[in-house]
Amino acid sequence: MAFDATSRYYKVEDATLGVTLPGGVTRTLSYKRRRFIARSSSPSALTHVALEGERPDQLSARFLGDPTQFWRICDANQVFRPSELTDVAGRRVVIPVVGP
Repeated sequence: MAFDATSRYYKVEDATLGVTLPGGVTRTLSYKRRRFIARSSSPSALTHVALEGERPDQLSARFLGDPTQFWRICDANQVFRPSELTDVAGRRVVIPVVGP
């Protein structure tokens, strides 16, 4: 499976699974292995206080220059659902400093 180099799944290993359907038909399914969120060891990070009505894509557009990179902010905050980043106004959100 091909993912863009900026995707959270880009470096995740591909896997396959052989499946036998009713009638004896065999198919091979391709998928990405499970992606684990690594604890950030980067001391370089900003902190932002979430404002009422802010969305994760707005944060990543403002701080990372790309609204599709919201997953980097999710990872830095150990959050699985992006909405958890901004669902409460006043929440401190760690913004990772992403290198070139």
